[in-house]
Amino acid sequence: MPSAFTWLDHSEKQRRTVMEVLTLFKDKSTVDELGIGTIRDAIADILFPGTGAPQTRARYLLFVPWMYQQLEAARVRSGEVARSARLEEARLIEILLQQDIKEGVIGRLARGGLQRMPGSIYWGALRTYGIYRGDQSRDGYHAGLDGDYKRWTTRARTDDGETLGGGGGPNWDRGLPPAPTGFPNGVDLVLSSAEAEYLRDRIVTSAPRTVFAHIVSATDVDESVEFPWMHPRHADFPVDLQSQLAHSQNLSEVMHGAALLYNLVLAEQKSSDEQVDDYRARLTEWSHGTAQRAAHLKGWSRSAFWGFVESRGVRIASPTRQFVDTWLHMAIDEGPAERLADSVPARELIANRERRVKGALARVDNKAALDRYAGEAGTGRLVYRWPNAQRIAQDILEALSGNTHAQS
Repeated sequence: MPSAFTWLDHSEKQRRTVMEVLTLFKDKSTVDELGIGTIRDAIADILFPGTGAPQTRARYLLFVPWMYQQLEAARVRSGEVARSARLEEARLIEILLQQDIKEGVIGRLARGGLQRMPGSIYWGALRTYGIYRGDQSRDGYHAGLDGDYKRWTTRARTDDGETLGGGGGPNWDRGLPPAPTGFPNGVDLVLSSAEAEYLRDRIVTSAPRTVFAHIVSATDVDESVEFPWMHPRHADFPVDLQSQLAHSQNLSEVMHGAALLYNLVLAEQKSSDEQVDDYRARLTEWSHGTAQRAAHLKGWSRSAFWGFVESRGVRIASPTRQFVDTWLHMAIDEGPAERLADSVPARELIANRERRVKGALARVDNKAALDRYAGEAGTGRLVYRWPNAQRIAQDILEALSGNTHAQS
């Protein structure tokens, strides 16, 4: 399908930046056409705490604190640290690319024009895993550095005027492995065994009894799989984690039909016979899949599911919950699912949901928006950041097993 982008007066730097953003959408599960992203993200935070869709490799969890430790050691002021950090992160991009690393380098396309640098992408993870010891946002950390420097140079004294130890604690975990000599020069994306052990321990300690912690605690590197519920050691997971994955799988499989019906409606409005045939075939395949798991899906407790989703304090908006509940009821309880392709109530549910999410920009009503539809929108199954979590876990396990290669 031809791209809808045209390059008018854009600079090469701007073009690379846009292309970097577009690479994120190769994972179609990140595109939220029907407004269920809050549910998806709530589940991802339960299964894989600290992960994020733009994250690539585990060693960035060390690159960022190492960079800031150097900036702190140089006493870079609060007003300058954001600019200095960006320059250092751009420098890191070039160092990694000089080694011809093909995958996992953040900024590989946009280079210094990248909008979200690693420090921004990984900051939440650094907080979650206790690598960054504060509870500030990245901007808050930057703003507080001047005060940190002042505290660190203040020394309490005894009545006799002798200096006492102390004077403030570091922003970074004391167990953080030291940066390689000359960092960032010469670094790659491969963890040392000591670095991998540290990251594993941070994940297990900060996020115990999670799927992520269980996976990184393995003794061997697991083969890559498309979905977390297909994990080769799934049967060995604790019962509560198996239950979490079952809820996640059910939602992913059933809501996939809503995304396919949405695209079928758009294809019909564009009078694209080829796309209409394609989405009808995909909906038929989807309905057969739900039929094969009908007994399991009919026994699925929706109340237990919503309790799982909101178990970490996230509250799902009532209209979002109502939309999902209605679709689940149509697809599971009213059956057979294959009838939904031509169901007027199902089509109205999808159209009304897009209207609620996008307002006047909804493709079902807005011809200009429909004209920009390229034939596929949000059709990926929900995977809850599994590709990112799996890659980070594999980095850790490969290093611990000694099975690493620098250009992976």
